[in-house]
Amino acid sequence: MNDTAKHIVVDTACGRLAGLETERCRVFLGIPYAHAGRFEYAIPADSWDGELDATAPGPACPQNRAAHEHLENPTRRFYKREFREGDEYSYSEDCLRLNIFTPLRAENCPVVVFIHGGGFDSGYNTESPFDGCGLAARGVVTVFINYRVGMLGWLTHREIQEKYGRDGNFGLDDMYAAIRWVRRHIADFGGDADNITLLGQSAGAISIQYMCLRKENEGLFRRAVMMSGAGQFPKFALPKRAEDTHPYWEQFIKTSGCRSLDELRLLPVQKLFDTVEAMRAVRKDAVYNTMPVVDGVLLTAPVDELIKRPLKVDYMLGFTNNDMYAPLLALIGCRFGRDNGAYIYYFDLDAPGDKNGAFHSSDLRYMFETLRGSWRPYGARDREASEQLAGYLANFARCGDPNGPGLPRWEQATPGLGTRVMRIAPSGTAMGRVNYWKLTANALFKGEPKA
Repeated sequence: MNDTAKHIVVDTACGRLAGLETERCRVFLGIPYAHAGRFEYAIPADSWDGELDATAPGPACPQNRAAHEHLENPTRRFYKREFREGDEYSYSEDCLRLNIFTPLRAENCPVVVFIHGGGFDSGYNTESPFDGCGLAARGVVTVFINYRVGMLGWLTHREIQEKYGRDGNFGLDDMYAAIRWVRRHIADFGGDADNITLLGQSAGAISIQYMCLRKENEGLFRRAVMMSGAGQFPKFALPKRAEDTHPYWEQFIKTSGCRSLDELRLLPVQKLFDTVEAMRAVRKDAVYNTMPVVDGVLLTAPVDELIKRPLKVDYMLGFTNNDMYAPLLALIGCRFGRDNGAYIYYFDLDAPGDKNGAFHSSDLRYMFETLRGSWRPYGARDREASEQLAGYLANFARCGDPNGPGLPRWEQATPGLGTRVMRIAPSGTAMGRVNYWKLTANALFKGEPKA
């Protein structure tokens, strides 16, 4: 958001709110949607005392990358430069905040709720691609949410099960709390609570996929857009049963020097993440224990069973030519897309400035029209592709069909072999097919992006 902004004050059902207005949109930052103690489920926040200052972002969830930078890791260094270089972030466990971008004269607008990625371990709703002014100019209200990540978001323990009748999934529960807050209050910001599209990338997309497998979510949202995270992953990478992750977290508590979950609740945040490092030194399975679990409530059964009966909502999904596990993401995405009439895109436009191709998450800046915030020398074709992708998203959020005036015709996927997808490429945007040879070669010879 680079426009010159002026301060505005609006009245909502939650209370008075001070925000910002630019030439293109209105912006309200750091709004609390819930509060939660450590390893406790979120309690909705539907009011505040006095006038809430919503002119600056709220804090991010404490995460390991803030405590242990790992700058020797070229992939981490790459993504820091890509999305966070030069920005300052604050961290607090009181992090359940959201940012809202609206058209200047918003009234009954479609709503997009964005869930960031980060491997369930990191991420923040104000990283540099996440600006909703572009979509606001297209008549869409956009909401960017924070949720708990890493061990604060995904720890499980028998005492949690005994107290709440469910276990773990604090981060996923936060997402639900945010969506419900939006349904209750977005009309105060000019949004249509009955026309919500969930949009997520990577871990955010996987989370949305899981939401689409819960029958109780009928009517909670109308559409789902999954960027690099749709479909069924191999069985070893699917969520475990909550109780099967208990041994990992019992070892975590012991490694931390604590004797109980209650003691872990009181441990300073830095010591929590020192323990994360200590666990990573002796165990290589942190990623499979620090993610959503089958808890009987938010995930009621194994994903490979639930995915046979997803919600009947409108679907859009996509992947890039140098995604993490690029051939796999394309294969499982196309399979889910064919089975559910999705609009599928294949982002085959390499990011300029290095040799990392269309790396995992490179399509985010195009989707939000934030190319100008990057160090990369984006050109005319990049800007055209960005306008197209943002236009498709706005149309899809409005009515479930991405097509509209001035845009290449996008066909829905249909059952059968040889899935046709919308290919966004250097030569243009048109229906085509996925080049699995290229995806495989990129996975083998390029791998994860390097600084």
